[in-house]
Amino acid sequence: MNPSAFTKALLNPALEVPIGLTDPQGRAAPKRFAVYRNNVAASLSKALEQGFPVVQRLVGEAFFSAMAGIFVREHPPVSPVLMLYGAAFPAFLQRFPPVHHLGYLPDVARLELALRESYHAADAIGLPVEAVAGLRVEALMSSRFILVPSVRVVPSAWPIHGIWLANTQDGPPPGMAPQDVLVLRPEFDPIPFALPQGGAQIMDALLSGIALGVALDISPETEPAAILGPLLQGRAILEVIH
Repeated sequence: MNPSAFTKALLNPALEVPIGLTDPQGRAAPKRFAVYRNNVAASLSKALEQGFPVVQRLVGEAFFSAMAGIFVREHPPVSPVLMLYGAAFPAFLQRFPPVHHLGYLPDVARLELALRESYHAADAIGLPVEAVAGLRVEALMSSRFILVPSVRVVPSAWPIHGIWLANTQDGPPPGMAPQDVLVLRPEFDPIPFALPQGGAQIMDALLSGIALGVALDISPETEPAAILGPLLQGRAILEVIH
């Protein structure tokens, strides 16, 4: 039996049962294969629902289920570990015509994926607040930071932090301003922090090893506390390099 043909038939109900698939008596087993096919599709769709609950809430359960069925057929798992299944989902939403009018949806999915990645990232304990707050301003601005592995940055032209809050914690209706989001995991569960405009670029610079003062020059109107505050609160700074 061709493994590629089996995989394609498993995820596409329009295809015939693969040649050579038989029951213990050597007879063709289309019903058994159909049951297995349905179970696999249902498991992958469930994994997608669990990974993107806000997206599901925004589009509705029935629509999400139908959309998940299409995604599963186009994007079979590349790993037997399903904890991060759906990495291609934000890009899928970007080009899926029925949701083109929901321009914010791909970025909401990116935020949910970042939260999941942060949750499963390697453990590391960041420096306490006083280890960084006690530095002189000149030393702090010339310092580079090594951040813990769970840090994620999600830039967006949409108010994705407000959308996330409104759909997970009954927060107020989101405004219309763009929101970059910093995902931190101070303890067990990751937390999204809204960054000031340009904050994602500053964070990307810090993650690439650029000194704090130089990174802040990318967006001069941004107060240092707006970046350092969440990093310290989230115990995200693993090492300060002077």
